[in-house]
Parts: sequence; structure tokens; C-alpha cells
Amino acid sequence: MASPTFSSTKDGEFIDPSPSSMPQAPKSSYTAALAPLTSVFSRFSHWRKSLDLPNPGTVENLQKEVKSTHLTNFMFDGARADLTKSLSMNPAFQVTHSFVLGSQVSAPSYNFGAVFANNDIFLQGSVDHEGNVSARMNQGWAENSITKIQTQLSSQAGHSMIQLEHDYQGQDYSLNAKAVNPWPTDLTGIYIGNYFQSVMRNLALGVETLYQRPTPDMSEFTTSYLAKLTSDDKNWIATAQVQPAGILQATYWQKLHEKVEVAADLQVMASPQRRDAIATLGAKYDLRMATFRAQLDSTGKVSALLEQRFAPTFAFLVAGEIDHFKNAAKVGVGVMIESTNLTPEEMGMPPQH
Repeated sequence: MASPTFSSTKDGEFIDPSPSSMPQAPKSSYTAALAPLTSVFSRFSHWRKSLDLPNPGTVENLQKEVKSTHLTNFMFDGARADLTKSLSMNPAFQVTHSFVLGSQVSAPSYNFGAVFANNDIFLQGSVDHEGNVSARMNQGWAENSITKIQTQLSSQAGHSMIQLEHDYQGQDYSLNAKAVNPWPTDLTGIYIGNYFQSVMRNLALGVETLYQRPTPDMSEFTTSYLAKLTSDDKNWIATAQVQPAGILQATYWQKLHEKVEVAADLQVMASPQRRDAIATLGAKYDLRMATFRAQLDSTGKVSALLEQRFAPTFAFLVAGEIDHFKNAAKVGVGVMIESTNLTPEEMGMPPQH
């Protein structure tokens, strides 16, 4: 091993030329002024990471379990048929033909849709018999960062729209920014931002701000507050959302059994102009080849939906609703048929012998 080399001065003294012995340049005053702040932030980040708090999920999915149990997003009347054909599994590509007839709340319609998806991107588009076009794109930049674009083109005035959105999921928080029909010259449009933070392993708090600017000389600014309480085993979830206009929405969801879920939703409006409240109770039963949902609310409506699968590619639906206060009723029947040209191996199924 080579021995270190030292240089000598006129007086015979030896100088170590290694980098550690060289004089250091003084730190800038700007860096020195920020040093206490960066130190505090670093300590706070390490302490926050040591808590090992979970990600609370997104504000958009705050009531996801309740919406999946209740019939609000599944109820229909009249007759409907959804015919789906899978053309590819990886990447996923399928087309759908949807028909609706005899509904009391909507006119007969036909809709053609297509879906394409891989590990990074999701594309969905549809067009109906009147020429209305809707499209959606989700682009994943990373596992925790997604950009979403949604647009709708309609021949009816005021029905066309575009929505730009970005989701970011941190270790124990989520951020979302959204713009609906933004116009950069005069900043008109609707702008929404929210932040959701886990403060304990079972409790998350958040805030959502909405800024509306329909015209350059008119604007509105509102803020709502969110809370989510989850059990250790995630078998029950309670949420609450409070808006300054005197509106409160509280939900509770519980998994009673592996195949049984119940949910409750309470909406209260206590503004000076109007005082009202609506309570909804619902249950969901997952059977071996069927799913049954039932719902009851304080407005006198009782509804139920049965989805029976006779085969993995064929399902029959029956829906019904009775409004006791209005003495009205609605009934709906539907079928969902899926077909594919893919082999069992292409679909990820074990080969048939």
C-alpha cells in the first residue's frame, strides 16, 4: 500500500493535502438561515414516518362501501340489456352494446362503449343514438400518481363539459385537484381541491374547497370538512361530511358476515330557507351465484334488486321500487351477456384436458 504523501514548506513543516484537511468554504447566510427550519422539518418527517399511519384513501371514495351496498347507483326501471364482448385480455379491450326501453324516467336509448386498459393507462369511450359522446382517460405516472381526464360532447346547449383531475397518494395522506370547464383567459369554471390526512391509525380528517366562477364578475367559495373512522379489522366504517351551508351527511357501513353487508346514510339540511332530513338503510347479500340488495328510506320508498348469474357470462336482473307516499311503483328487468373469442389460456383459466 502506498504511504501518504506530504508536502513541505520553507520552514520544514509538513502539510497534509487530503480533502478533509483542506479549509471549508463558509456556508451562505441564506443556507444558514434555513438550517433551523430544515432541521425541524426533517425531525417532523422522521417522527411522522415512525407513526406508520395508513393511507386514508381518496375523498372521492369516502363513501365507497355505502354506495356499493345501497341501490342508488344500481336501481333501474323498464327493460335493459348489456352485451359485452372481450377482444383481448392483456391489454384489456372490450366493447359493449347497451339498450334501455320502457323506462319511466328516461327515453329509450342505445349506447355503444369501448374500454382499453393496461398497467399504465385506462381508456373508456361511449356514444349514444343521439350522437352524444363521452370519454375518460386515466394515466398512471406512478403507483401513487394518476391524472384523469373526462369529457362529454353533446348537441344540447350547456351539456358539454371537460374535467381535468390529478390524484396523489402519500404514505398517510391523499391530495386531489380538479377543474371542471376551466377557461384560462378569465379563470371561469369550477375548481375543487381536497386534502385527506390520517391523524390516527383509525381516524382520518380532511378538508375540501370548492371555487365556482361561472362568469368573470361572479364567484363563490365554499369549504367542507370530512372525517372517517375505521375499525382495526376494517369491518365497519363511519364517515361524516359537514358543509358551511348547514348540510351534514353521515354514513355507517358494517360487514356483518363474509357475505352480508349493511349500510346507513343520513342527510340533514338545516339552512334558514329549508330544514329537511333523509335517512336510508340498505343491505347487501352475496350468494354463491347471486347478489341481492334491499333498501328503505324515510321518504317511503322500498326497493330491491336481484342479480342472478346462471353462468359466468350470463346474468339476469330484476329490480323493483314502491313509493308508499306517492302510491307509485317501478319495475325493471335486464340481462347481461358476455362473450369472448379468447381461449381459456388467454383468459388466465387453467387449460382444459
